[in-house]
Amino acid sequence: MTAREPRGRHDATDGARRAAPSPRRKPPDDKQLSDLRTAITKAQAVKDDRGFQAWAGVHGLPLPISCTHHSTLFLPWHRAYLYFFEKALQDQVPGVTLPWCDWTKDHTNVPAPYRAARVNNKRNPLHDSPIQPSGRRDPNEKRTFREPGQFASLPTAADLDMVMANTDFFTFQTQLESLHDAVHVWTGGTMGDISVAAYDPVFWAHHCMVDRVWYLWQLKHPGANPPASVLGRALPPFAMTVVDTLSTDHLGYDYAATTAAAPGPAHG
Repeated sequence: MTAREPRGRHDATDGARRAAPSPRRKPPDDKQLSDLRTAITKAQAVKDDRGFQAWAGVHGLPLPISCTHHSTLFLPWHRAYLYFFEKALQDQVPGVTLPWCDWTKDHTNVPAPYRAARVNNKRNPLHDSPIQPSGRRDPNEKRTFREPGQFASLPTAADLDMVMANTDFFTFQTQLESLHDAVHVWTGGTMGDISVAAYDPVFWAHHCMVDRVWYLWQLKHPGANPPASVLGRALPPFAMTVVDTLSTDHLGYDYAATTAAAPGPAHG
C-alpha cells in the first residue's frame, strides 16, 4: 500500500479528536463540519465508483451485498469500508475526517449535525441522501429517511461497559454487533435495513463509533486479536485482509479515548 497522510476521527456531537502520529488536533468545530458537508456534497456529484452513491452501494444494494454481519469478519470488514470511504472523501476535500457519534449519551435524537434539513440556507447533505435507482429496495424510495426511537432503545454506557469487559475477540465482537444492531433499529427508516443503510449519512458516524469502541477495546486488551486462522481472510471488495485492519496506527488514524466537552442539553 502507498503511504498515507495521518488523520484523526472526531465526535459528531461534542468530542475531541487527535491524529496519529501528528500532534493533537482541536475538537470539532464549524469548519470541520463544513468540510464534511462539502466533501459529501462533492462525492454525491461523482457518478462513477469514486462517488458517494457507489460507496453506499458497496454495503448493500445494488447486488451483490458485500457487507459482513453476524460473521467473524464484521469488525475488520467495516473498518476497511470506513477507511476507503474516508479516503474517497479526502479526494474531494483534503484532510476531511469522518466523525463518530456516541450513542450511549444522547437517547433523544440523531446527532445534531444530522438533524437539520437545511444549514446556512442550503440543503444539509448530512440530513438525508438520494438513493440511486439500482440501490432502492422500493422504487418509490428515492431518498433516505429516519424514524428515531420508534422501534428500539439505544445502548447505555452500562451496556457498553459490559461489552468492553470481554477478553475474547469473538465474544466482544458478537456483543458489540448486538449494540450496533440496536442503533440501526432505533434510527429506523433507511438505517433499519442493511440493504440500504449506508445511503443514510448518519450510517458513517454510527460505524465510526463501532470502530472507535473496537479501538478502545484493543487498548484495554493488548494482543486480544482475532485468532491466527482468520488473519489472512480477505475482505472483498477491498484489497485488505483481516490482519491489515488490526492497527489503526498502520492505517493512519486513531480516536480520542474520551470526549472533551460537556454534554449538551439534549443528553439524557
